[in-house]
Amino acid sequence: MTTPTTTRSLAVVSAGLREPSSTRMLADRLAQATAEALRERGEEAVVEVVELRTLGHDLVNNLVSGFPAGELKGAVEAVTGADALIAVTPVFQASYSGLFKTFFDVLDKDALENTPTLLGATGGTPRHSLAIDFAMRPLFAYLRASVQRTAVYAATEDWGSGELAERVTRAGRELADTIIGRAPAAKPDPFEEPVPFERLLFKE
Repeated sequence: MTTPTTTRSLAVVSAGLREPSSTRMLADRLAQATAEALRERGEEAVVEVVELRTLGHDLVNNLVSGFPAGELKGAVEAVTGADALIAVTPVFQASYSGLFKTFFDVLDKDALENTPTLLGATGGTPRHSLAIDFAMRPLFAYLRASVQRTAVYAATEDWGSGELAERVTRAGRELADTIIGRAPAAKPDPFEEPVPFERLLFKE
């Protein structure tokens, strides 16, 4: 008798500003490595990519109105209802991009609690890798996500190197190991906890 296969959902947030972008390339590699590691462990993965570049206007509207609309609503539901999150940003001024921060600003403060999260970043030089520890980790610690110990930074000179490939593979395996054994994430029901009426009228 064949053992039923569990399907896991992976949400991938990419804050790259160009098409194509190195940020999206790294996000795709991390997602592929995680999905392959899950398959090796007898589980399937469904990957949903959220390209923040296309959600800029919806994010600004969310800041003003207090709730997501349009494509942003689906993106928020994909991220908050996933079994795991892969979050990748370009590094600007020694930190994550404003677009990246804005997306996580509009999430409920408890939305990512205990969610296995793999961090990635891209930049022009290796020294920008410090942004992962000094900017990204504190952000996701505040959101109480379960951040993986291995993060992946890719500088311009890293592309095509065996070292980057090894880091990506290791990070994907660690994330898969964290997911295995957990109960599949429950999908949020928008009718169970609707946006309070007073929140639609007033914005702090």
